[in-house]
Order: sequence, then structure tokens, then C-alpha cells
Amino acid sequence: MLRVGIITASDKGSQGQRVDLSGAVLKDLVKEIDGEAVLYTIVPDDQEILAQTMKKWVDVDGLDLILTTGGTGFSPRDVTPEATLSIADRMVPGIAEVMRYESYKITPKAMLSRAVAVLRKKTLIINMPGSPKAVKECWVALVPALPHGIQILKGEASECATPSH
Repeated sequence: MLRVGIITASDKGSQGQRVDLSGAVLKDLVKEIDGEAVLYTIVPDDQEILAQTMKKWVDVDGLDLILTTGGTGFSPRDVTPEATLSIADRMVPGIAEVMRYESYKITPKAMLSRAVAVLRKKTLIINMPGSPKAVKECWVALVPALPHGIQILKGEASECATPSH
């Protein structure tokens, strides 16, 4: 079972003024990869709070996967990618590229996403969009490779190549 954390970045959500639909969708979707949302929070769009939450969930709680939702657009308050990059050890650009590529097939606005994916220690952190519909669309693009990537990160799988005969 993969231990997953879900962070929703939302000023209104953190104040109880908006229901977090995207976080709820993610809690359901992670079950498809044998994941369980063991930690969940809604925080304001604040770079320091986001970074400290992710850092604790990796360094103290040892999660396998952290999914953030929200805060990846052009608004001055959208700082999720900056928070994520500030605690990263290594980048995983292909994940965000695939999410944007697949979403672009549905809406040209997908190119406006500033989402990133990174590794910190043995945890994969992925910024997801803020809308439930976009979360589902991006998830479909990630599922084929996500479990294998996490297995490699955890040291449970070693090769991506198919053996030649």
C-alpha cells in the first residue's frame, strides 16, 4: 500500500468558505494505484506553509507520494510550484509535461499550468490542477507509469527496459 498525502492549496478552502472537491477526488483516485490518503490538509496559498507541510510529510512522515491540488496558475497567490521547488532534491519534468500535453488536447488553457513534479528523498511530489475535472484528466495520463516510478524510488523495482530476446 502506498502512503499518500494530499494538500489542497486554497485560501477560501482553508477558511472553510469553499468545499474541497479536488482533494476528495484525489483521495478516491489514489486507490487505483493501491494508495491510501493517510494525510490530508487544506492550507492557504502561502509558499512557506506549503513548503513546510510537504517537507514534514517527507522528512518526518515518510510518505511515498504527495499530491497537491491548486495554486498552479497565474494568480499572484498561486505559489504551489515555488513551494514545491524550494524543497526539491531532483526534478521530474516529464510528469508535468505529460499532464499539460494531455490536458491541452481538451483545452488550450492547459498551457497556462505552472505545475511541477519533484523528488525529495524517497517521495514523489506532484502538483495537480485545482479543478476536479482537470485532476481526473491529469490522473488518467499519470496512472500508466506512476506505480512503477514509485517502486523504483522506493528501491522495489530496478529496470524500466523490457528484456530483449
